[in-house]
Amino acid sequence: MNREPSLRRQNRHIASHVTLSLWGLVVLFPLWTMLVNSLKFKLDIYKDPFGLPKRWNFDSYASVLRESDFFVYFKNSLLVTVGSIALVVFFGSLAAYAIVNHRNRVTRFFYLFFIAGMMLPIKIGSIKLLEMIKAMGLLNSILGLYPIYVAMGLPIAVFVLTEFISSIPYDLTEASIIDGAGRFRIYGQIIVPMLKPALATVGIYNLVPFWNDLWFPLILITDDRSKTLLLGVTRLFGQYITDWSKILAVLTLSAIPVIVLYLLMSKQFIKGLTAGAVKG
Repeated sequence: MNREPSLRRQNRHIASHVTLSLWGLVVLFPLWTMLVNSLKFKLDIYKDPFGLPKRWNFDSYASVLRESDFFVYFKNSLLVTVGSIALVVFFGSLAAYAIVNHRNRVTRFFYLFFIAGMMLPIKIGSIKLLEMIKAMGLLNSILGLYPIYVAMGLPIAVFVLTEFISSIPYDLTEASIIDGAGRFRIYGQIIVPMLKPALATVGIYNLVPFWNDLWFPLILITDDRSKTLLLGVTRLFGQYITDWSKILAVLTLSAIPVIVLYLLMSKQFIKGLTAGAVKG
């Protein structure tokens, strides 16, 4: 009697695994190509761009680490990315906490305002943003990237965190208020610890666009000491000759922090996505 539903579930299970496996190959193929070509000599890349190196070349990595300003660019990218994510998480959680606990027309308007920010790409305001950063005296400095990245990350942060805070039983907050706790104490000691999966989701979601952004550093920064990692890679492109081995070596090194951080936070990230889906 139950064999047919069981067989149907098994077929769906196999189909989902096949789909995920194919998608995994699609995702891993560019990473594989980047890695193997970073270990080849320039001419070998054109001869066999997808196979293993016939002659292993580690000089590109040594040259990048020894002769370039890689560590300066890496430090700038790390400071901007980590700092921006911290600010997005802090201000986004505060905004979401206020929206959930003060439901009125004003907070509803701000919530819709943040949601609208998810639909409009921030790059369409590049000229105005350039004028604003210049007016603040932050042009040609990594400090000019912070307000832009915070503005990029806040819409999704408010959207995700508002849903999570709404799912927290109000009895916890009410009991804390009866015990004499203030709003900021409730936020710091009750709300934030329960938001770890959501905070991880927001952090990883914003990590990749912040770390891999080239557009805003390109239009805001010309000083070599303030360039981010991907902007520094553009120095390796020559007018007539491009050393692809070095470029791919830099890109491989730049991908390591993102991959490591995702692996460390993947459980919290998946838990956050799952909880958000259940809430929806």
